[in-house]
Amino acid sequence: MMSPVLLLLLGLLCLICLRRKRRPGEPPLVSGWIPFLGKALDFGRDAQAFLQEQRRRHGDVFTVHLAGKYLTFILDPLLYPSVVKQGRQLDFHQFADTVAPPTFGYPPVRKGFPGLSEQINRSFQLMQGEHLGTLTESMMGNLMLVLRQDHLCAGGGGWKSGSMFDFCNSVMFEATFLTIFGGPERGRRHEGMEEMREDFQRFDRMFPLLIAQVPIGLLGRTRAVRSKLIDRFLPDRMSSWTGTSQLIKTRSQLLEQHASLRDTDKGAHHFAILWASVGNTVPACFWVLYFLLRDPEALEAVRQEVLEVLRLSGGKFSPEEDLTLSREQLDSMVLLESSISEGLRLSSASTNIRVSQEDFSLRLDEERSASVRKGDVIALYPQSMHMDPDIYQDPQSFRYDRFAQDGRVKTDFYKSGQKLKFFLMPFGSGASMCPGRHFAVNEIKQFLSLVLLYLDLDLQPGQNRVSLDYSRAGLGILLPDADVRFHYRLRAASQSPAE
Repeated sequence: MMSPVLLLLLGLLCLICLRRKRRPGEPPLVSGWIPFLGKALDFGRDAQAFLQEQRRRHGDVFTVHLAGKYLTFILDPLLYPSVVKQGRQLDFHQFADTVAPPTFGYPPVRKGFPGLSEQINRSFQLMQGEHLGTLTESMMGNLMLVLRQDHLCAGGGGWKSGSMFDFCNSVMFEATFLTIFGGPERGRRHEGMEEMREDFQRFDRMFPLLIAQVPIGLLGRTRAVRSKLIDRFLPDRMSSWTGTSQLIKTRSQLLEQHASLRDTDKGAHHFAILWASVGNTVPACFWVLYFLLRDPEALEAVRQEVLEVLRLSGGKFSPEEDLTLSREQLDSMVLLESSISEGLRLSSASTNIRVSQEDFSLRLDEERSASVRKGDVIALYPQSMHMDPDIYQDPQSFRYDRFAQDGRVKTDFYKSGQKLKFFLMPFGSGASMCPGRHFAVNEIKQFLSLVLLYLDLDLQPGQNRVSLDYSRAGLGILLPDADVRFHYRLRAASQSPAE
């Protein structure tokens, strides 16, 4: 009988012999020598550095073997429109339908629930238009509630110290939860929110592995943590909540129409919305606030813009009173929006994914095409564009006014003398563009406006500069590799704008 070790060696040998070989017309192939994993370990260590090295060797288009998948990366942003407009042969939903159900714990929607996927996608329109105004107004009230009770009243006006990511997370997590899902039947804030936030962070640490389709049973207590989080969204519990957004009301009604969906399946759908709502906005708030505190000129310019918007609208501000900022006021804060865009440029590392539905030749421009196999993944990695010195001068630096020009949002960016259609892509593109992006930008604006108006803030001295943690590369806004200690206190009334 053949030994298990010999069987393993023979299996590895077969995998090596069966490795994919490049065909005529296909982009250069980067395989790696480790069966199945390919170049996954190198990519996971520092995706940006890995891709730039392959770009140096192979050009702007190449295929990489990553954990059993073959991803053709297109790094030239001038070629992005060719991919985004290719709707028939390149599909985003196949990838989403493959990874989201096992990650969040609900059954595949497109296989057994006819029409539900399309209805769920249409429900995201309830985060746009007039509904966006309602969400923005609700978020403002919930931010004031959490900030006022947790940070603006306790301990008087003296300096307090804390961890910046934890500060951003505690405020944004709860305020967003209250805005999207509503509050309890009695009182204004849910009990156990800190415990829920900690469970969410435990799940989020495993999120990259779940998206990579590592079985959840191999990830320690992750299944139990996910089940605990899903239980928070069971229909009987949610039915007593008040102030629930129209998005969640509509989705709940859609899910109730399918008797074969268990209550835990419905809860898992809502849990996925929670992750989509805070998984990227919390680190985005952290990074923009961190960059502003490292640049006193930027901090003061943005703060003065917020104060000027209030003054022009006739609004009165006092640190002792709650503040409301309208959607129109938020839209007029050009330097704040520029600072957010710059923070997103520096911290986002999303991958725009499309799956090939057939063997075909992808036309890249007038001169170039790339042969693509059915099942291959076409990947746009915008961070390579965000850090391109041909597009952004001194791309490693935070420039709060980079996306502002003559009092307006700047949208003219060029590469090789050609104007770019896509120049900033933290929210995806085309069919994969985040449907909640407008609400996300508004709530980040709201959070930063309130923090800068109500608080004096300062980084504690003697800390190393924080870097990006690439463990979530490809999935959105990167986390910091360490938290940051900072001081804050309630601003004095004399620092508010004159009435």
